Amino acid sequence: MRLLGRRSGAAVRFAQASVPDARAPWREAEWCAIDLELTGLHRQDEIIAIGAVPIRDGALILGEAMYTLVRPARPPRHDAILVHKLRSADLEEAPVLTDAIDQLLDVLAGRVPVFHTAIVERTFLGRELRKRRLRLPDDADTEVLGRLWLRLRDGVSPAGLPLARLAAVLGQPAEDPHHALGDALTTGKAFLALASHLQAEGYATVGALTHAEVTPARVGGRFAPG
Repeated sequence: MRLLGRRSGAAVRFAQASVPDARAPWREAEWCAIDLELTGLHRQDEIIAIGAVPIRDGALILGEAMYTLVRPARPPRHDAILVHKLRSADLEEAPVLTDAIDQLLDVLAGRVPVFHTAIVERTFLGRELRKRRLRLPDDADTEVLGRLWLRLRDGVSPAGLPLARLAAVLGQPAEDPHHALGDALTTGKAFLALASHLQAEGYATVGALTHAEVTPARVGGRFAPG
């Protein structure tokens, strides 16, 4: 249940939207692949770009995708600029974070989030949503799903699975790396492929994908859905 507090219109719509039931077949639910670009991974670092691509009926809905830069309180460090190629000059006319988060909430409302290495996005987005007394629904993590699929397929799972490597293993072209919309598109495509592969292994519902574990228990010589 989402908590309500001080709310913008976008926050109200997000809070009132029904989240897909965990028992629903995954193709009947709406999802949203999300990627953030950050000035770093420390507590004081900031979001400087957001990309999001909705998924409906097992397909990416590119016409409803969103992308925005975000004006940070402090200039990005040189090492961060080398990664995401966003300079202070590129961000000075961008929306402030409050407005950018409202844009994301409108796209995410009623949909299940999809992240790659979800702990990063959940940490930074969770902090912003708590200010609005909101919280993210359970998400699907394509790194976890990818490692699970490889474990089921090959009997071994890598310790980590970067997004570009996952796309390559799936035989998919990766979109622009370290660009929020490009990485959101790559994440969305990877999610659709992984969900289709895992459905054949019994991971057919929203809950099976959002609560998947990398090392499921074995049942009768096969891995059972978590």
